[in-house]
Amino acid sequence: MGERAEPLQDWRERVLSDPDLILDDRDVMRALITANDRQMGGNIVDMRGIAMERLENRLDRLEDTHRSVIAAAYENLAGTNQVHRAILKLLEQRDFEAFLKVLGTDVAAILRVDRIRLVLESAEASADAAPKVQKLEDVLTVVSPGFVDHYLTGGRNIPDRAVTLRQVGDGSDRIYGEAADWIASEALLKLDLGQGRLPALLVIGSEDPHQFRPSQGTDLLSFFTGVFERSMKRFLG
Repeated sequence: MGERAEPLQDWRERVLSDPDLILDDRDVMRALITANDRQMGGNIVDMRGIAMERLENRLDRLEDTHRSVIAAAYENLAGTNQVHRAILKLLEQRDFEAFLKVLGTDVAAILRVDRIRLVLESAEASADAAPKVQKLEDVLTVVSPGFVDHYLTGGRNIPDRAVTLRQVGDGSDRIYGEAADWIASEALLKLDLGQGRLPALLVIGSEDPHQFRPSQGTDLLSFFTGVFERSMKRFLG
């Protein structure tokens, strides 16, 4: 009995000197409350125990919310860094050909997407044929006038937006070519290249059907669009 009393006395002294040892341990507190309930009997309603259980459930919900907020903040920070790195890579290019080539290679890798295509309307293009630009066919698609608005709206009478996030729509084979079979979601950035120029479209495609969804925010992509437009205008003179 003496050997057993010594560790119990030591434990008692530790608890009395630092009660947080028990108060911060939720499993120990739950066991103590359960033991107290058994002593009181099943016919007594313990309002304090009910209140503590409710507070514990509320704390669990607050902790879950806290973790979700932190995760969203980190995700937003990572997205911001990606867009900034992609913009810096574009601004490093000194000629139009290099600007477009890096768009389909380094920039696509930084943004972690599978395809980036620049779609330009041209009066020389028709619905069935369009002039091809040598060395830039991997990133540049030339289409007939009206294609951009039709692709954005699907032919419906609805206002188009500067940034549209969605699953891939009809007519994507004209943009992606053979890759249209496996590109599942896309971000469509409508470009204003200046007065007197036809509309253009920057298309970012992903194999992941959930990478671009209408419910996502578009602030970062809007910023990317603004920088890209200004760079294009600079090259086009």
